[in-house]
Amino acid sequence: MLYLLTQFSTGGDIFNLFRYTTFRAGGAFLTALVFGFLFGRPLINLLRRKQGKGQPIRDDGPQSHFAKAGTPTMGGLLILSALMVSTLLWARLDNPYIWITVLVTLAFGLIGFADDYAKVTKQNTKGVSSRVRFLSGLAIAALAAYAAARFQPNDLTNQLAFPFLKDALLNLGWFFVPFGMVVIVGAANAVNLTDGLDGLAIMPVMIAAGTFGVISYVVGSATFANYLGVHFVPGTSEIMVFTAALIGGGLGFLWYNAPPAAVFMGDTGSLALGGALGAIAVCTKHEIVLAIVGGLFVVEALSVIIQVAYYKRTGKRVFLMAPIHHHFEKKGWAEPQIVIRFWIISLILAMIGLATLKVR
Repeated sequence: MLYLLTQFSTGGDIFNLFRYTTFRAGGAFLTALVFGFLFGRPLINLLRRKQGKGQPIRDDGPQSHFAKAGTPTMGGLLILSALMVSTLLWARLDNPYIWITVLVTLAFGLIGFADDYAKVTKQNTKGVSSRVRFLSGLAIAALAAYAAARFQPNDLTNQLAFPFLKDALLNLGWFFVPFGMVVIVGAANAVNLTDGLDGLAIMPVMIAAGTFGVISYVVGSATFANYLGVHFVPGTSEIMVFTAALIGGGLGFLWYNAPPAAVFMGDTGSLALGGALGAIAVCTKHEIVLAIVGGLFVVEALSVIIQVAYYKRTGKRVFLMAPIHHHFEKKGWAEPQIVIRFWIISLILAMIGLATLKVR
């Protein structure tokens, strides 16, 4: 919205600053951060009054989690509110990739909100059926993948790019939309599974968002894309404004989610943020890189898949408890120890993901 101020610019004045994506990204970050600090406590107080007993705690979970009973959930509303206000204020609203990312985020956020609401009102951990959540997510992801393919350059439409390989493309044809659906839905559910300890999910999400902010800016710049040998996707640099707002809103939320958490993000936040990362990866043609940068989320999801499959086959468990962060809890690791070590792993994976821009 503020980009419209550029029409008053004659060059070299303050209005000209709004032409620069980096300037608007900085503004988006600060706006979302301040929003989080200002409205965090009032929202938490509101959620506590409305929810009463707060988020239900799993009966088979680690014993330490029972002390968290009564903590309100749906804290993702704080992140999403800060993210949306900031993005709509600072981003170019004539950019299709902004709208793809925003709408995917909001749609998955609504699925998560419905799930959280069902859990809180019924006071059980089941919520909305997994079938309804999964099918709804697939429908949203299908529309997003199709839209992204239509707005991308003709030579990149339905193509899959490979990291570390220069000019390497695989034409997926009609299969690109199902592939994009897997990326977006997979990312949403992987982040959702990771959100099991105070601060565990939000920091890796912010690290991944920062990484993809850089990637989107590079991919959307003809100069940088040509220099680094990556595929140029015009318009994707604007996604950097969205990722900056996500980081700002995430930090505002983390202020209240730091151990001991005053609020949980819930599925409202985790599904939305995971879906956003998946949508950004599809828009920037860096779907495979998302598996590297978001490797922690991948491992968390795989631990659940392996546990369930192995148990059904043998009646035994591979992990003491899945997702894998609970396995380490059962082994006696302190919660802050797990969280900080997982943050470190996320940062290392982000650096590897950024390296794919240069190593080709």
